[in-house]
Amino acid sequence: MVQPAILIIEDNRLVLRTVKETLELEGWCVCCCEDGRQALSLIESGGRYDLIITDNDLPGMSGLDIIRRVRLLDRHRNTPIIMLSASPYEAEARRAGADAFLKKPEGISVLVGTAAQLLKTDTRCH
Repeated sequence: MVQPAILIIEDNRLVLRTVKETLELEGWCVCCCEDGRQALSLIESGGRYDLIITDNDLPGMSGLDIIRRVRLLDRHRNTPIIMLSASPYEAEARRAGADAFLKKPEGISVLVGTAAQLLKTDTRCH
């Protein structure tokens, strides 16, 4: 069975490491990117991502812009997206196409449950 692949887009290295390690402890495959434009390039170039987690305040391109652009791609139109941000943009994130909005830092504690619900799976990386 193909394991779910998660892309985290976050420029704060402490948050990035924490989220990455938290998700990897669940056995999920995790890729990371610290720049919005680079992340969009990875997604557009055919990278397989079953879940995208993005901050809003990023170098290169905002998380809101990433979500809008991802939703225009046929193969990612239905890919679950979580915005994990300290920014007060929940309504904007949902209008852009985010499936969930989690506020930093407290949202990290419910990230695994939210991700599992959106992935609707308990498969693990081996």
